Amino acid sequence: MTAHTTTLKIDDKVVDLPVREGTIGPAVVDIGKLYAQTGMFTYDPGFTSTAACESKITYIDGDEGVLLYRGYPIEQLAEHGDFLETCYLLLYGELPTPTQKADFDYRVTRHTMVHEQMMRFFQGFRRDAHPMAVMVASVGAMSAFYHDSTDISDPYQRMVASMRMIAKMPTLAAMAFKYSIGQPFVYPKNDLDYTSNFLRMCFAVPCEEYKVNPVLSRALDRIFILHADHEQNASTSTVRLAGSSGANPFACIAAGIACLWGPAHGGANEAALQMLQEIGHVENIPKYIAKAKDKNDPFRLMGFGHRVYKNYDPRAKIMQKTCHEVLGELGIKDDPLLDVAVELERIALSDPYFVEKKLYPNIDFYSGITLKAMGFPTDMFTVLFALARTVGWIGQWKEMIEDPSQRIGRPRQIYTGAPRRDYVAMAQRR
Repeated sequence: MTAHTTTLKIDDKVVDLPVREGTIGPAVVDIGKLYAQTGMFTYDPGFTSTAACESKITYIDGDEGVLLYRGYPIEQLAEHGDFLETCYLLLYGELPTPTQKADFDYRVTRHTMVHEQMMRFFQGFRRDAHPMAVMVASVGAMSAFYHDSTDISDPYQRMVASMRMIAKMPTLAAMAFKYSIGQPFVYPKNDLDYTSNFLRMCFAVPCEEYKVNPVLSRALDRIFILHADHEQNASTSTVRLAGSSGANPFACIAAGIACLWGPAHGGANEAALQMLQEIGHVENIPKYIAKAKDKNDPFRLMGFGHRVYKNYDPRAKIMQKTCHEVLGELGIKDDPLLDVAVELERIALSDPYFVEKKLYPNIDFYSGITLKAMGFPTDMFTVLFALARTVGWIGQWKEMIEDPSQRIGRPRQIYTGAPRRDYVAMAQRR
């Protein structure tokens, strides 16, 4: 709602701009009519000071280290709920009743198989193709296999497409993993829960029975909850921007996956693990700390600080506990990478240099170690991120489609190229 207005003075012209208030968080100056009134745009690289939409899904307070899904603290959801409950919450706005939860679980479980012809689609990739490349292609291809759920104007088709992507993303991710290591695909089993089913599809082989470790399943389920949504980040903004053109939902999610692949976004946990491996041992830490403090040294500490959180990342606290649970369950007590991680965390929370710059450990710092311990190679880390974030992307896409004020995205620019000039014939060019 518009609470009041603020005044903007440009030269001798005064413009009144509405100020909008959210439920919580800072007020927002509505500049939607600024160009019409002044002939000027605003300039905001990275959109760090721009609200591109109105949303009821996720709230972040970076200064206080708060993350809320539909008003519920991430700590409570990760401790008490499961991933599919979080999916229901993000999609529908409320926690499900027991009946609603059972129905939702049933519908997702019965959509986990993918079209059999997709098996042949996978065979077109090189054996050494990066799993994220496979995911971008296979999710985009779903619109060719499931064209009965691509009409975004039909609420029923939107619902079916949403169910299909939440259900089939683990199957596609497991297929990408199996393909990369040369093992046969494993079909889903309807008697397993969402995360246990995924672990089985990743690590079972046809020649022997596979028993899911409940500690690992619960840990991965918690990781999925922590990654389910994160407000208007780069990949979510990409999904919304693609969706604003009327593109089908599978294409929009494929666009989100492509954006997530970037090392500054979804690839951060892989980069953090590679950094820990480069450091190697605790005795090497002082040398690398000195390199991190040296402005002329290209080395950067990965897994520390966050663009939004200016306090401790609330997800990192949960991830730290989860990491220790997994390593303990697997009997990994003397992991040199964990030793390096713990010492780096201690330094980051006590060294004035890191405290002043707010370079605290973030979720990527511990998730890489945890996923490695579970048996996932580093090139699968971002795939798991995409699997978890799918529900957030779908919730944001669905909210955008149903928003009557939504328009096709069209950012402006400051043009700094050549002014108008006339074409010169080839013979006259020097």
